[in-house]
Amino acid sequence: MGLTNNHFTEVILDSLGEGLFTVDKEFRINTFNRAAERILGIKKEEAIGDYCKNVMKSIRCFEECPLGRVLETGKNIYDFESELHHRSGRSIPVKINAAVLKDYDNSPIGGVISFRDMSYLEAIKSDLLTRSNFHGIIGQDKSMQEIYTLIEEVAESDSNVLIQGESGTGKEMVADAIQKTSRRHDKPFIKINCSVFPPQMLASELFGHVKGAYTDAIKDRVGRFEMADGGTIFLDEVAEMPLQMQVQLLRVLQEGTFERVGESITRKVNVRVIAATNKNIEACLKDGSFREDLYYRLNVIPVYVPPLRERKSDIPHLVQYFINRLSLIQGKKVDEADDEAMDILVGYDWPGNVRELANAIEYAFARTKDNVIHASKLPPQVRLGSCVKSGNNQPIGRNNHNNHSEEYITIRSALERNRWNRSMAARELGMGRTTLWRKMKALGLEIG
Repeated sequence: MGLTNNHFTEVILDSLGEGLFTVDKEFRINTFNRAAERILGIKKEEAIGDYCKNVMKSIRCFEECPLGRVLETGKNIYDFESELHHRSGRSIPVKINAAVLKDYDNSPIGGVISFRDMSYLEAIKSDLLTRSNFHGIIGQDKSMQEIYTLIEEVAESDSNVLIQGESGTGKEMVADAIQKTSRRHDKPFIKINCSVFPPQMLASELFGHVKGAYTDAIKDRVGRFEMADGGTIFLDEVAEMPLQMQVQLLRVLQEGTFERVGESITRKVNVRVIAATNKNIEACLKDGSFREDLYYRLNVIPVYVPPLRERKSDIPHLVQYFINRLSLIQGKKVDEADDEAMDILVGYDWPGNVRELANAIEYAFARTKDNVIHASKLPPQVRLGSCVKSGNNQPIGRNNHNNHSEEYITIRSALERNRWNRSMAARELGMGRTTLWRKMKALGLEIG
């Protein structure tokens, strides 16, 4: 007996590895395949007939619905990065494809969404983990170890956090680590950059608005604080917030209450706030651009992320991490940076910090044709701006005879036998080149 058309379609959809569902014009789900059940932990019978936003539980549903975007632009969406939530509350990184379904008259009758579970990328990240990796933050320097310890110590706290540090130092990654280790780790984690919105839009983004609150408010909108209720919100560049908005933020921190723009109904939320700034906050307090009472409300747990020039011992770890990551993602085998390149990278002061270093390695990686990054492949501004202190490009400490420990003698002898080629010396000593570099630094045999 043959299959009916509907059953045949269902068999095809259930054979797909990607999650897939279709909706009608009211965004109610009318098809839900087996992969969607598996990825989201929701049975087809539960999903059919419900609104897709109730099933997907994605922030995108409220901010930038893929199907809504397709309807507005008339263009299908491919590989749209988003995050869905499993029934258990676990976040699932996905890539979404979206298209409008039309009838024979070319009139829209609904939409189709397919999504791929990208959790395997987390496995790739795990492959990159080393002892110097703390929830994605790379660093063994004492200053970074102190940050890791602090994060672990405050894991059970709901107190607000203020992260300070220069641009590119990894403040958002520190915020991520704080949230991942907190008791709210399985609750919403909402992020917003306070510097990219004008005052009226920032109020709407943070607290939401009602239809008609201003010219472009064509429907009610949920704000980020409501989205984060029960969880955590990350306010990046908080010192850029206008003073009037600082007053409203202070009220949320003190009372947990706010009103949407254009509405008089008071709403209450329970949200932990992690804020970050690259500004000199003391100068902002002095010139009156940042409220002192707000500062003390935020700065319950202060975290200072040092610039890369203050933790140069971490540069070899970061370089190797970025090379490994690019090799995995791009499928191109590059093993390491040679000694001359590493000397330049360590000598440079990195005004753009870790972000600039990551870009420099990606630049060199793209130019590299063999399995080693050479100095000539580094960005010109890095090569020219490098502050290698040794005039003859030899490691400081070659002529340093103050330290005659057994380890010092062993390492120095291996370096001398190999004409100070660290790669060859590391192989002879049976250790990684990064480990050798760290030991050289500790023994006074490194480049300053």
